[in-house]
Amino acid sequence: MAAIMSQPAELFSRAAPPRKPAPFLPMSRAEMQALGWKECDVVLVTGDAYIDHPSFGMALVGRLLESLGLRVGIISQPDWTSAEPFRALGKPRLYFGITAGNMDSMVNRYTSDRKIRSDDAYTPNAEANKRPDRALTVYAQRAREAFPDANIVIGSIEASLRRIAHYDYWSDKVRRSVLPDSKADILLFGNAERALIDLTLRLAAGEPIESIRDLRGTAFMARPGWLPEGWSEVDSLSLDRPGRIEAHTDPYAVEPAHAAAPAADGAQPVRIVPAAERVAARRAERGRTVVRLPAYEAVKDDPVLYAHASRVFHLESNPGNARALVQRHGEGPGAREVWLNPPPIPLSTPEMDFVYGLPYARAPHPVYGGARIPAWDMIKFSVNIMRGCFGGCTFCSITEHEGRIIQSRSEASILREIEEIRDKQPDFKGHISDLGGPTANMYRMACKDPKIERSCRRLSCVYPGICENLGTDHGPLIQIYRKARALPGIKRITIGSGLRYDLAVRSPEYVKELVTHHVSGLLKIAPEHSEDGPLSKMMKPGMGSYEAFRKLFEKYSKEAGKKQHLVPYFIAAHPGTTDEDMLNLALWLKERDFRLDQVQTFLPTPMALATAMYHSRKNPLKKVSAESEAVETVRTGKIRKLHKAFLRWHDPENWPILREGLMRMGRADLIGNGPSCLVPRGQPAGVATPAAARAGGERGRGSRGPRQGERPAPLRPGGGASRSGPATARGKPGGGRPPRPEQGKPAQSGQPGRRDGRNRAGGR
Repeated sequence: MAAIMSQPAELFSRAAPPRKPAPFLPMSRAEMQALGWKECDVVLVTGDAYIDHPSFGMALVGRLLESLGLRVGIISQPDWTSAEPFRALGKPRLYFGITAGNMDSMVNRYTSDRKIRSDDAYTPNAEANKRPDRALTVYAQRAREAFPDANIVIGSIEASLRRIAHYDYWSDKVRRSVLPDSKADILLFGNAERALIDLTLRLAAGEPIESIRDLRGTAFMARPGWLPEGWSEVDSLSLDRPGRIEAHTDPYAVEPAHAAAPAADGAQPVRIVPAAERVAARRAERGRTVVRLPAYEAVKDDPVLYAHASRVFHLESNPGNARALVQRHGEGPGAREVWLNPPPIPLSTPEMDFVYGLPYARAPHPVYGGARIPAWDMIKFSVNIMRGCFGGCTFCSITEHEGRIIQSRSEASILREIEEIRDKQPDFKGHISDLGGPTANMYRMACKDPKIERSCRRLSCVYPGICENLGTDHGPLIQIYRKARALPGIKRITIGSGLRYDLAVRSPEYVKELVTHHVSGLLKIAPEHSEDGPLSKMMKPGMGSYEAFRKLFEKYSKEAGKKQHLVPYFIAAHPGTTDEDMLNLALWLKERDFRLDQVQTFLPTPMALATAMYHSRKNPLKKVSAESEAVETVRTGKIRKLHKAFLRWHDPENWPILREGLMRMGRADLIGNGPSCLVPRGQPAGVATPAAARAGGERGRGSRGPRQGERPAPLRPGGGASRSGPATARGKPGGGRPPRPEQGKPAQSGQPGRRDGRNRAGGR
């Protein structure tokens, strides 16, 4: 195994001599025969409908492999009750590539209240129950049953977020890595194009899959004690030291020279080692070091060790300085170890252009006929211009999947895709519904110094304040907006992705451009809360940034002669939130007459820092110990419902639980009919209490699946995240009807969709 992970050539340099691309990747033997194929080199299995578009992971992976000259087939949403559907395309020559789909299957199937969803945005006609719980594991096991000697490669958001021992909200316990449960040969995580191509070419050259252990962005099972030659191991408990999260030292900093000891008689002259050579030596040594995390058996029973492991895992996430990680699973003779190589190197702009410029059909497979697929409806007129997010929000899983480093497409590539939509989509009417990514306004933003970027250990570039080394120039994005709307046939471009307003206020020119030309009447932003306590656990800016942006928004809306409103999003029951915090947020909302429409409580998704807080009641943003800071965590259903009710303070159905909560909190002064009261004393005639509604068989709001227009999460290649679901507002001054579905595209996340543009974490 190489001391430092090998770096492959640019993606497009690996492409094979052109083979005529398939109109659609085949889903049946008949389609294979029509293409003249006797077998597939790779068979991809997905829990989603097959839509041949780069926003959907299997299409991107399939077309990328096709560019290598390979024959790629797709098995979409197979019946998992037997192995027979996994034999539909025969045994692949190289491997099965298994994914649960663009969302974690548990998030896809269940609400934050653990109730089954009634629909699925990634299925024809939104039909529910077309994938199993923990689909990645089930599919991999069935593929192994179908062909016991086939290679099994797993990936996607579900694989990325479950690659080590993780807290699982739905079973309320810490589960093992998905690797031993799925019985897969190798796991690909993050932006996996590089690893995917190298793995595939090496398998095609005859290399056994069990010998391929040096690829970045991969994980595999190893025997206890396995260590590459020349490597050393360090215990994670020796690394976790106190300190503010923004003050981590440069792991490659040059140490002051020590005075040389007197030379003995006959000694050779001392060679002065240049600083650059010392730094290179330290980097090489770090590249040959693996960090041992506490074993699964330890973290499953010890919340403090779990929080510690989560903290170390996130600190080892920068591709420029991350070390390999290893975690033991099992005890005695059956023990195995999950080995994680460092994260993948982000794609360059030419590589991003290559991936998004592959010959996609940009349509659902014809097998679905005229069936409506909600996720496709949301994104077919939108363009993904970048990947990644350096915000570091703790409820979000982009870091674990797409990473913090922004990967941007070129201006020419973006404009070319807009023209393709205009020229090839028969129902296009001239409206591009989004130019965005995980956030609307991080395009081409990066650290000012690549050396600092490689050495950085911060968890966020913008919290607790925007880093002085971060370039925040919105100029390239402004130019794309202007050139895109100048294209013939483009009548309107709106921005559906969520805006990072603390960055936007750095560029009044950008805010003016956005507000004047690219807002549909409603602009979605996510303050998430009004109180400093929960905001500090989310790593989100305070309300001062929101107010600064609001003033700019209203100023430029007035100058443009437009009546436009902000649509804020908030999270209920996030770790670190008290009843008083939610009450203060409700009063803040009432004062501004914000009436939230759709609300969801915090959903702990695997691997997120906020999930570690939820499970352990410890703060992994700081050094973790039994005596370290405890985090207020709302876990009981009754209090979670109260926090959710505070967000919808205006809904009469919530008034009984709010009255009860206010009485318990000693705030009976807020019950009454006066202007300073939050809820009235009496219930309106004809409005049932929640208990009465349940007794009558009425379904609660929390049990629904995503409505039309909410953002599910198609995956960005390699890429998105996860966060808690939406709380959208209407009323004054942020009012208006809920956004229409076409205002954004599916997000990249393991979280249920929100209509702000993107959820936080996509995958393949």
